[in-house]
Amino acid sequence: MEHTTTVIVPLTVGFILDLVLGDPIWLPHPVRLFGNLISRGDGIFNRGNYRFVKGALFSGFMIMGCWLAFWLLTCVLQPYSNFYLFILSISVFYGLANRNLIEEVWKVNQVLTKEGLKAGRNQLSRIVGRQTSNLNENQIRTASLETLAENLSDGVIAPLFYYALGGVPMMFAYKMVNTLDSMIGYKNERYALFGKFAARTDDVLNFIPSRITALLMVLVAFSPRGLIFIFRYGHKHASPNSGYPEAALAGILDCRFGGANVYHGVEVKKPYIGETVRDITQAMIVKACLVNIGTVLLFGALLGWMLVCN
Repeated sequence: MEHTTTVIVPLTVGFILDLVLGDPIWLPHPVRLFGNLISRGDGIFNRGNYRFVKGALFSGFMIMGCWLAFWLLTCVLQPYSNFYLFILSISVFYGLANRNLIEEVWKVNQVLTKEGLKAGRNQLSRIVGRQTSNLNENQIRTASLETLAENLSDGVIAPLFYYALGGVPMMFAYKMVNTLDSMIGYKNERYALFGKFAARTDDVLNFIPSRITALLMVLVAFSPRGLIFIFRYGHKHASPNSGYPEAALAGILDCRFGGANVYHGVEVKKPYIGETVRDITQAMIVKACLVNIGTVLLFGALLGWMLVCN
């Protein structure tokens, strides 16, 4: 099978499937399996002494086990060209989460507008880790846009980046790291030691994708202010990576992100990203979603071109 076929077809089919299907609950998803396995491991190993060592060993086993499982799968299927191509295409689809991300952000705005503050807070709690019970309308919309920017990198650009580097096995090894971080990578009493290895690994793997994401966002939006914000505010975020796409979006929309929020009962004061304090409007949310879509399409096109040329 030609190299061009094994690159262009999976990317194209994966993008189309994500656009059409998103992440429906009825469809089995490997990340849900990852989550169940991590939850069981958390319950078994996250206790007693040596929690950092146990967390590091558990996380390393999950990451390497995931890579090995998908490597064996691709090796077994490669001689069966049509089925192999099908698996690659489905894998790209499963590796993306863009439609679902946009839908969840849009739902927050719609529910808040139509059903009121309490319903909006509940809807936002589905997609953020912060406590939402005391947020006002503008804080809810701001939080949804911060999540849109951060997860554009984590949930779309980064998986495609690692697919380009190491195919399906590396793509899903990254997805395992990202799932570990989202479940046990917290700086609280329960996970400060057990989840530290997972959190640091996620930081390392997202270092390049987060910065690519930010640069592509400002390129798609033709926003010089967004580029300035990347260099001015990107490094000020508590996360070594999340601040870059958030800074890009704050510059594109000329608004301000960050500030104090409550996570698991603890107030966390994040540096402000941006200067202009303004209400987030529906038009700004639409623009952010369009920037998201444009960024994904541009990166997909660049990725396909680079892989075919190599």
